[in-house]
Amino acid sequence: MADYQMTIHKQTIQVTSIEGGLQEGKSIIIVGRIVPDANRSHVILQCGSDSKADIALCINPRYEKGSARVMYNTYKNGAWGSERSTPESPIVKDKPFVIEILVTKEAYKISINGKHLMDYEHRIPVIQVNTISVDQNIKLEFTGYQNSLVVPYKTLINGGLQPGKKMVIYGVPNADSKRVEFNLRHRYGIAFHYLSLFDENVVVCNTYENGRWGTEKRSAAVPFIKGHLFQVKIICNREHYEVFVNGVKVHTYKHRFTKLDDVDVFEVHGQLQLIFVNI
Repeated sequence: MADYQMTIHKQTIQVTSIEGGLQEGKSIIIVGRIVPDANRSHVILQCGSDSKADIALCINPRYEKGSARVMYNTYKNGAWGSERSTPESPIVKDKPFVIEILVTKEAYKISINGKHLMDYEHRIPVIQVNTISVDQNIKLEFTGYQNSLVVPYKTLINGGLQPGKKMVIYGVPNADSKRVEFNLRHRYGIAFHYLSLFDENVVVCNTYENGRWGTEKRSAAVPFIKGHLFQVKIICNREHYEVFVNGVKVHTYKHRFTKLDDVDVFEVHGQLQLIFVNI
């Protein structure tokens, strides 16, 4: 499973501690949306939760004078440093966004919605950074601190599936992607196989058991766009799975393998950047 050191939160405003400080090679993930009437908002990495604490990185989306941009800065020893900026912002107000901050030896590598925007060189040692804060203009869905995710990806589902269980996946298909595939597996096969084939523009759902595939359920129109962020929610109900993409229900698949608590592995395959998985 993803190595989380922070609790998932569903609050409008949040201050979260990172025990032991940041580590190279791990990523901070922030998922949320900016309220429609906001002019500015911020995500801050700081050295403690005190209001006077040093700020290693402030990511500051701004919506002023008819334009959108992102500013970056550091607050150290009671003063702000020189600002850096991204002239255009991929964050659209009232639309879901994902900020990924990869911690490297030299810099924070900042991506928004799967697009790399900035290498922000460290002005404060990363080991001193132990707090994340998000302001009230961001409706926060969750925050995570994790190892970078690699495809093929596999994680355990503790206790197996139960009716009402929800799986949330954020990612971006590559520009040359051929397929995006999700599997819910059990010891002897695949209870739910969800495969999007870009070249055919078709989605294939199926079940693999007793050493063979069942009858394919094929549907027109892949619900993903190459190069664009997606959010997938797979909900396990008593009779079927429901698949939502970017908040819209796109598929329903009736259970063929009904021992839900035996389904204990989730997999991702294909040509995509996998950002976040919440099981």
